[in-house]
Amino acid sequence: MDFTNERPIYLQIKEMISRQVARGELPPGSKMPSLRDIALQLKVNPNTAQRAYRELEEEGILFTRRGQGTFVTEEEPRIFVLKKRLAEEGARSYLEGALALGLSGGEALKILEEQVMKEGD
Repeated sequence: MDFTNERPIYLQIKEMISRQVARGELPPGSKMPSLRDIALQLKVNPNTAQRAYRELEEEGILFTRRGQGTFVTEEEPRIFVLKKRLAEEGARSYLEGALALGLSGGEALKILEEQVMKEGD
């Protein structure tokens, strides 16, 4: 993973894991790499990985079983809420960009609707 200097690395790791959970790449109940393993894999300080895991645990996306490791939540409603939040963030970003280009909200919505029709439902 290539990190940017725009945001703290732990937030970028947190976002990466959140998206993997939302897309189903990390299915409910799946075991996460140990903190040491993910730190080595991403080439970051273990404290950075720990902070990302801790925040994801606070949000209920991950949970830890003492002596067994860290796992993805098995609560489907929580995963749906995560998907919705990520989609809303994407929608806000799209709308901000469209408005910055001088488009109206209605024009931005029409473009989005056209893209949905092209992609299929």
